[in-house]
Amino acid sequence: MTRQPSRPRPLTARVPGSKSITTRALLLAAAAPGTSRLWAPLISEDTLAFREAVTGLGARVAPSPGDQYWDVTGTGRGPVGTARVWCADAGTAARFLPPYSATGVGTFTFDGSAQLRARPLGPLMRAMAGLGAGLDAPVPGRLPLTVRAGGLEGGELTVDSSMSSQFLSGLLMAAPLMRQPVRADLSDSVSRPYLDMTLSLMRRFGADVKETAGGVIEVRPGGYRATALVVEPDASTASYVFAAAAVTGHRVTVPGLCGRSVQGDLRFTEALRALGAEVEITDSAVSVTGTGTVRGGFDLDMGDISDTFMTLAAVAPLADAPVTIRGVRHARFKESDRIAAVAQNLRACGIRVDETQDSVVVHPGTPRPARIACHRDHRIAMAFSVLGLAARVPLTLDDPYCVTKTFPGFHGEMARLFPDYTVPERP
Repeated sequence: MTRQPSRPRPLTARVPGSKSITTRALLLAAAAPGTSRLWAPLISEDTLAFREAVTGLGARVAPSPGDQYWDVTGTGRGPVGTARVWCADAGTAARFLPPYSATGVGTFTFDGSAQLRARPLGPLMRAMAGLGAGLDAPVPGRLPLTVRAGGLEGGELTVDSSMSSQFLSGLLMAAPLMRQPVRADLSDSVSRPYLDMTLSLMRRFGADVKETAGGVIEVRPGGYRATALVVEPDASTASYVFAAAAVTGHRVTVPGLCGRSVQGDLRFTEALRALGAEVEITDSAVSVTGTGTVRGGFDLDMGDISDTFMTLAAVAPLADAPVTIRGVRHARFKESDRIAAVAQNLRACGIRVDETQDSVVVHPGTPRPARIACHRDHRIAMAFSVLGLAARVPLTLDDPYCVTKTFPGFHGEMARLFPDYTVPERP
């Protein structure tokens, strides 16, 4: 499909900090002795819940005026004492903090919203029990979870991470606080770029991490050290403004992202190249320019960057041929069943979608007005907002402000960049 804008406009997007980096850095700083300064952290519901959680486990967090940075003073060890930790909707808190708490001494209870209680934790719990953690969960494999901590021994780490790499990330970040070296085979893990991000940040905070040629990781005891870290803009969040540029014919630049980014979701730009957009990646920014042509007819494995598959699927109806996205079965276990949610909403817009357990094929079509079921999932809301803008069709989000989970200013920023964007009314 060819779209010629009246006049291409160069735009600079204000994309907030990476949630993945912010939450990992909060945990690592909490585990390190001394004070770490985290510059440009993401301020959102999930990261504020995570910040409150690590504070409840013994760290001190002092935000600067305007939240330009957070000073996190850690303890240099696992938590000690008793705490009830509210994770709200934050899956990272529920997956990262129980292993960390198990390296300490005390009793720590984790709970969250109804949405978070529905998300699986069984593989993490089984792996923690295998390392010697004492666990109580009224509903097996679900929150609430009580950890009766007395330290973890270490050794061979076995965890089923086919649903989420966060299980393994949480255990790896706890590993430097265990008594013996920890070894883990990452070769069959989903979302490997997120594990690479975890390992990179662990090294940045002083952990002793080695990797063999066969993909086996060894983490030795020794803990962490305090450090200063600048949080990059969120590459997953940037996918929405990049996709909007690609299908509206504008040029959007996100400063602060670069080719050295630790975020695997920057690879979403490869999907936009396949669509026909021009992509420029420098040492200081990433730019995407729409060419007026939106191509389809390609097949893309997005298993490693599944948080962005909804972005591509949402704009795929505007392409000139079907787009196949595969390898994303684990996206069914996120805030919503994202494959089903994408298919349901595209069909509501009159678009043909073929769905399997781990893939979708989106066919070209002209979207019609529809009500979008967000399923309290921020990424569904943001992805379909891009489709509504690009197709110039009224799409009504049933929960437009679920975007506060990761990008509270999303609708305002889209309207600043794209004057045709309609900001939803607040409930």
